[in-house]
Amino acid sequence: MQLPPVAATTIGSFPRPSWLAQNERSRAVFRLEGAALQEAQDDATALSIHTQDRIGLDLLSDGEQRRTGFINHILAAFEGIDLEHEVVKTIYRRREQPRPVPRVVGEIKRRAPAIVEDLRFAKAQTNKPIKMDVPGPMTVIDSTLDEFYKDEVAMAMDVAAALNEELRDLQAAGCDVLEIDEPAMTRYHEKVFAYGAKALDRCLEGIHVPTVVHLCYGYPGGAGQQHEYEYPELLEELMKTRIGGFGVEFARSNYDPAVLAIAKGRIVMFGCVDPSDTPVPTVATVVERVRTALKYIEPNKLWLAPDCGLMTIGRDLANAKAKLLVDVAAEVRRTI
Repeated sequence: MQLPPVAATTIGSFPRPSWLAQNERSRAVFRLEGAALQEAQDDATALSIHTQDRIGLDLLSDGEQRRTGFINHILAAFEGIDLEHEVVKTIYRRREQPRPVPRVVGEIKRRAPAIVEDLRFAKAQTNKPIKMDVPGPMTVIDSTLDEFYKDEVAMAMDVAAALNEELRDLQAAGCDVLEIDEPAMTRYHEKVFAYGAKALDRCLEGIHVPTVVHLCYGYPGGAGQQHEYEYPELLEELMKTRIGGFGVEFARSNYDPAVLAIAKGRIVMFGCVDPSDTPVPTVATVVERVRTALKYIEPNKLWLAPDCGLMTIGRDLANAKAKLLVDVAAEVRRTI
């Protein structure tokens, strides 16, 4: 895979068409069932990929058009997870966010591939590279209710082993970039030090394609900020792992990109556009932000992205923000 310097990409999710699903903040409710749903998801995925291609993004996703949410779609392929009898749990420290979550009722093992066929379909739609994402072990723990392990370390390592099987199969099927989404890492730094970094490394055993861990604060819907825990100590710890790079949020946080000096030599998927229902910023505004990041990250290691997924906003706005990233990348490349 060869990407241009200062490549334009996204975190992964795009809005689902209204004819496919009713979009809610944390999950989608599909309007169809059975074969009709499969056909509609194929159509929506093809449309998303062709739109990304037309817009000019360098690294595409499948738009996550088949997923009710970014976690359960993967967990459906795991044993030990009860998705049918959810319970309410408050997730993410220091942010009251009660949600219905799956129950962990047995030993977690991968029963079958989760998104390998999704990848194959996506790759058939374009000649551009494809990035696929899975939730990381810490976020799976935070987004489920454990009724079996009573030991987060043991559960994290079983989740990591299951995810590693999925990532190996995605790699074998030709996935160009693998992304592990870990918003929980930004909320529980002490757990990263205790077991999260080790679990991330377990996910990556035998993986040689480019990898990034998405370290966001989970604000695709525009919720109020919660930045009690900042990046420097987190990045320092994760630099000890084999992860290829980091997806980090700088548009909403207004962090000084100087913290990225820690990540020298790794990919930085630089969140430089607010993914929420806000106006599209000017090219000049984002270009200035990106040029500051280039003081610390080499151009061939810098990928431009929104802070988080684009699934919670309208399709026109999501496409406009994706196109902005393409325009910013072109302007920055012109002047470096």
